[in-house]
Amino acid sequence: MEHPLQSFHFCPQCGREGFADCYERAKHCPNCGLTYFHNVAAAVACLVRDRAGRWLFVRRAKDPAKGTLDLTGGFVDPMETIEQAVARELKEETGLSPLSIHYLSSYPNRYPFSGITVYTADQFFLVEVEDCHKAVAQDDAAEIVITELDKLSAQDFGLESISHFMAEFLSGQIKLPY
Repeated sequence: MEHPLQSFHFCPQCGREGFADCYERAKHCPNCGLTYFHNVAAAVACLVRDRAGRWLFVRRAKDPAKGTLDLTGGFVDPMETIEQAVARELKEETGLSPLSIHYLSSYPNRYPFSGITVYTADQFFLVEVEDCHKAVAQDDAAEIVITELDKLSAQDFGLESISHFMAEFLSGQIKLPY
């Protein structure tokens, strides 16, 4: 597997060349002594259901996996709680606010971004909203898709961890909290 920082050759602290692989996920600068660990990024994904039992998904507006189905979600911002990230991503992509948030599962993922592979810990949540029909596609969402679960397949979802989660959810391996 390619080192996540393979394309980084200059130290971000002193600017000198020679930033070299060190350990499995770190780079070390022999000039200033900086050892930089490339840790996994936290990300959230929302399985959205409204009070009437309707399910909301989005169609991806951008690569990777442009045009495929997705769950609302994204990266957790610095100094943001996981719950704040869930609410922010839901609002950014659909305009909706969560009534409740329940943890379901997590999966490791590789997310290609700007030519670099970002390793993530994707955390999945059941998010209840008032009414899915009030959603408006915004930000990374090209379209709002309100559908029944029996009309979905895990292969409809283009991102690896989302597809894996949906396969387990649709097969009943992941149980809802209520």
